Amino acid sequence: MKVQRALISVSDKTGIVEFATALTGLGIELLSTGGTASLLANAGLKVTEVADHTGFPEMLDGRVKTLHPRIHGGLLARREVEAHMQALAEHDIPTIDLLVVNLYPFEATVAKAGCTLEDAIENIDIGGPAMVRSAAKNWRGVGVLTDASQYAGVLDELRANGALSDTTRFALSVAAFNRISNYDGAISDYLSALNADGTRSEFPAQSNGRFVKIQDLRYGENPHQRAAFYRDLYPAPGSLVSAKQLQGKELSYNNIADGDAAWECVKSFDTGACVIVKHANPCGVALGATPLEAYRKAFATDPTSAFGGIIAFNTPVDAATAEAVSGQFVEVLMAPAFTADALKLLAAKANVRVLEIPLDGVDPKGATAWTRGRNSHDVKRVGSGLLIQTADEPESLEGRLKVVTQRAPSAQEMTDLTFAWRVAMYVKSNAIVYCRDGATVGVGAGQMSRVDSTRIARIKAENAGLTIAGSVVASDAFFPFRDGVDVLAEAGAKAIIQPGGSMRDEEVIAAADEHGLAMVFTGTRHFRH
Repeated sequence: MKVQRALISVSDKTGIVEFATALTGLGIELLSTGGTASLLANAGLKVTEVADHTGFPEMLDGRVKTLHPRIHGGLLARREVEAHMQALAEHDIPTIDLLVVNLYPFEATVAKAGCTLEDAIENIDIGGPAMVRSAAKNWRGVGVLTDASQYAGVLDELRANGALSDTTRFALSVAAFNRISNYDGAISDYLSALNADGTRSEFPAQSNGRFVKIQDLRYGENPHQRAAFYRDLYPAPGSLVSAKQLQGKELSYNNIADGDAAWECVKSFDTGACVIVKHANPCGVALGATPLEAYRKAFATDPTSAFGGIIAFNTPVDAATAEAVSGQFVEVLMAPAFTADALKLLAAKANVRVLEIPLDGVDPKGATAWTRGRNSHDVKRVGSGLLIQTADEPESLEGRLKVVTQRAPSAQEMTDLTFAWRVAMYVKSNAIVYCRDGATVGVGAGQMSRVDSTRIARIKAENAGLTIAGSVVASDAFFPFRDGVDVLAEAGAKAIIQPGGSMRDEEVIAAADEHGLAMVFTGTRHFRH
């Protein structure tokens, strides 16, 4: 098919003059609407106004301009169906072979502070989506462009072949339907979140998830399961989906799940840190003046579990650190950057998956979860349904900690307590984390009983040749009985950080006082199931 006529109607006019100029150079006639037509005419291009083409003026403040048989007939007629072409000839309707449309900026409008319902409604496009659907449905005869990023490739193909291939037109059609789906989903999300008093609910009456597939995976959590990896339509800066894989085998389902656990934990620290994760739980976390120091301290927590784990740094990895990491079996290594020498050393471990995830654009104090590089909501699948909640983010403890025991923590203990509390956020419940000098020394995770997690953390520390004596302890939720406090005191811990809120808080505090422990309450629980 030789493209002969293009209809252009765009809200975002980026690159449109250059694109239309190139189309004209290929002998393609231009139809256009309103502001787009004026822009093209002012650029010296020959363009026919849609109103002149249809013989019907724009009306209702531009709400009605392309909703006309002379537009939709030209888009929808099947070129290979004789009756369709006869109908066009009978009613003098020319075919439209290329449609270039992007939609009113609804998403950008409702994202602005102070957006009113009236603003939102006026930015719901009607004619644009109708044309896009018509053209996309008739993809064998019409090429439909919905984004400026498509202009260059379409021009290259037209110049080379004089027409678009079926493959290209079908791909453009799929992209167009995806765009309409995303647009309608955004409208639904906004409108169904409105309350009767004009305020917006955080949880709309209908939730429309919009995700883009990154890749198919070899298999899921287990080899008999199938899987794929998707990203948010607009991913947050510094998130796992923005990773660039520099070397290694294809990422697996479990690599991605564990990698996310490691990355979200390590980027929560504002000083240099290393996190080692195994089966979605941190098995070693440490701060260090250098990435090598942080790694050695984190690895020492649990060398057995670190075998085949995921290692994440929040600072660039240098050659010394790469050499040390290469001494263990590691599945995935993640950092915001790697030195050239580090990559040379890691190249010898060809199977190690090395991911670079720049943290540029992440503002830890940003006003929204997105600007902080975090998910705004977490989602868990249940039988025929979803659980949706606001994401659990690290909170500032400044001015929030309440000392509840006779002894207050020392300055060093308080520093370690806040570190331990941050780590406990990322350990599966019930979580108990022993720390000392900016490093974990024992981690107990995922037990049905908190006292069992307390004992397991101690056992793991002893197995790693570490002593708990003088350490501090974080518990992600309150101690329901004094038994957990008795266990950690017997092990030699000196201070505890926990949410508080148990019916037996007085019993637990009394136990801490008996053992001479310092205890602080945060008032916030961090279950992670």
